[in-house]
Amino acid sequence: MIRKSLSLLSIIFLLVFSAFAQTKNDKKLTLKLQKLVEGFNGDVGIYVQNLKTGKFAEINADTIFPTASMIKVPIMIGVFDKIEKKELSYHQNLIYRDSLLYAGEDILGSFKDGEKVQLSKVQMLSITTSDNTGSLWLQKLVGGANINKWLSDNGFENIRINSRTPGREAFQKRYGWGQTSPKEMALLIKKIRDGLAISPAASERMYRNLIRIYWDGEALSQIPPYVQAASKQGAVNRSRSEVVLVNASHGDYVFCIATKNQKDESWTTDNEGYQLIRKLSKLLWNYYEPQSDWEPAKGLEIYDN
Repeated sequence: MIRKSLSLLSIIFLLVFSAFAQTKNDKKLTLKLQKLVEGFNGDVGIYVQNLKTGKFAEINADTIFPTASMIKVPIMIGVFDKIEKKELSYHQNLIYRDSLLYAGEDILGSFKDGEKVQLSKVQMLSITTSDNTGSLWLQKLVGGANINKWLSDNGFENIRINSRTPGREAFQKRYGWGQTSPKEMALLIKKIRDGLAISPAASERMYRNLIRIYWDGEALSQIPPYVQAASKQGAVNRSRSEVVLVNASHGDYVFCIATKNQKDESWTTDNEGYQLIRKLSKLLWNYYEPQSDWEPAKGLEIYDN
């Protein structure tokens, strides 16, 4: 009799939980997202959540995609984890060496061998300008395996750093530097925003880094410049991605979009992936802030980065 009662209670709990989950699913927004991605030449994943109401919408939100430079957020978390453990200091001096250079247009890559630079500045460049040389330097200081352990210990099963990390070689061939699902990357940014990543102080410092982004020509270009937004972008030949948490007046919202297997591999602003990111960001701003009459200024394209 007791077993039957427990079984009945379990069924009732599952039904109630299922009903609750359904109420949190924003069906209206989901339909808009489905229409948005129709005809896209590649695979797309999107996760959106209104942090005030908890309602969400998603498309392939648990599918694995390349992170490209979005992996610099977990790298930053690894750095702050080491700082909290007193294994690193935020303002300690580091010595740049030519062997650290990652070919490209990075600011740190222009340094002379032997120059001093504070860890805090390397971290800033890693997020703000997406400096690859600086990011790989930070990853070397922390260790990819340590970053992945923190992610696993904190319930993130899809976000992983692959490059220069023993045992991740097969994943690197498939996804590149890092991998994630749109949902987990969005929730990672939310965790930082909520003061729950490493410590409240570390979270606050990381969030301040994430609101100072140089690469603001895609999702951020569709949000008023006077509205604060934390973000990180990523791009490789056949993939475009961005995660954004918007501190909107009617309630914060977070979203992550990622693509893979894109047919369009161009590096111009009209790349199909970039266009989709901008369209999604505009759709969400108008959806959550319907009374806003803001539009990007005409002629802004000459300032695109």
